[in-house]
Amino acid sequence: MNTRQQLILQNVIEKGKISVAELAEATGVSVVTVRHDLNYLVEGAYLRRVHGSAVAIDTDNVETRMMNNFNQKKIMAEFAASIVEDGETIFIESGSTNAVLARLLRDRKNLTIVTVSSYIANLLRTSHCEVILLGGILQKRSESMVGSLTQLALENVHFSKAFIGIDGFRPETGFTGRDMLRADIVNCALRKNAMNIVLTDSSKFGHIHTHPLGPIGLVNHVISDGQLKESYKKSLADQGIKVTLLPNV
Repeated sequence: MNTRQQLILQNVIEKGKISVAELAEATGVSVVTVRHDLNYLVEGAYLRRVHGSAVAIDTDNVETRMMNNFNQKKIMAEFAASIVEDGETIFIESGSTNAVLARLLRDRKNLTIVTVSSYIANLLRTSHCEVILLGGILQKRSESMVGSLTQLALENVHFSKAFIGIDGFRPETGFTGRDMLRADIVNCALRKNAMNIVLTDSSKFGHIHTHPLGPIGLVNHVISDGQLKESYKKSLADQGIKVTLLPNV
C-alpha cells in the first residue's frame, strides 16, 4: 500500500463514506487514479465501494485499523515507548496502537519484544531488537496467534512490561474484548504479573463486549487520550490504576 492509498484509506475510515470526487480532491490526483487505488483497496478487503463512493468496513485487519485516527495513536504509542527501558523484555499484544508502538521500538538495539502478533513480528523483521513470536493457531483476520499452544508458550516466557489492547470498558464490567480466543491470550498475559499497561484510545470506553479481560486489579496503567470522560478516569483511579491521558490532535 503506497502513501496515497494510505491517505485514501484514512479518509474513508474517518468519514465512514466518501465520494470518489472528494477523494480525488483530498489526494490531488485524478478521479481515474483514485478509482485504480480503490480497486486495490477493495481487493485487499480494506474497504468497499458503492455508487461512486468508498465505504469503511468493520474489520480486524490491523493495517486498516491503524489508519483510523493514526496521529492520536502515534502520540499514545510515543509515550508508551518512552517508558520502555533499554535492556527490558516486553510483551506487545496484537492491535493497531500496539503495532504503532512496535514500529517506534524497532530501532532499539538492547530490547527483546515478545508478541503473539504475526503482523507486529513482520514489522520488526529488519529491526535491531530481539523478537520472539509465540506459536499457536494463526487467526488470519487479526494476524494473531491464539489457542492452547499460544497460552502454553506465553506461560513459559517472562517479561517486565505487557502492553495490551481492549475493546470495551465499563465500571460494572471492567475491561472486555470482542473475541474469545484473543481474550484468553490477554488474560494469560495479565496473569504473568508484569507491569500490565492498557494502551487504547478513549472511544473504547463505555462499550461492553462479551469476554472479560482481567480482573481489573491486574492492570497497573492505562494510557489513553484526553477525551476520556472524568467518570471513567475516576473509576480506574479508584481501582488503583495509574491513568495517563495524552493531548488530542
